[in-house]
Amino acid sequence: QVQLVESGGGLVQAGGSLRLSCSASGRTLSFYSMGWFRQAPGKEREFVGSIRWSGGSTYYSDSVKGRFTVSRERARYTVYLQATNLQPEDTAVYYCAAHSVGSDAYNIWGQGTQVTVSS
Repeated sequence: QVQLVESGGGLVQAGGSLRLSCSASGRTLSFYSMGWFRQAPGKEREFVGSIRWSGGSTYYSDSVKGRFTVSRERARYTVYLQATNLQPEDTAVYYCAAHSVGSDAYNIWGQGTQVTVSS
């Protein structure tokens, strides 16, 4: 069974930066991609960014493009979200997710980490 553990959330002022990490562990680790999602209070969970595990191609939502960067360390089964120029509207619980090979969608989720941006 695969587990994802996020870290790196916290409180930051507007314009600041944070780096979130997500480490995967388990018996079999074979991913198609890994991604980051977020959910703000009273809103639905939304896609933030993702990275193809094999080729490293990245994808971003329009709301974070140019400010957030997703990267990975394959040997450590770790994915990162570097968030810069954070704004109050980025306040949310950020979740790491994995799309396993053979699955139709993101099928493994972390517990989430809170990011709060003060104005």
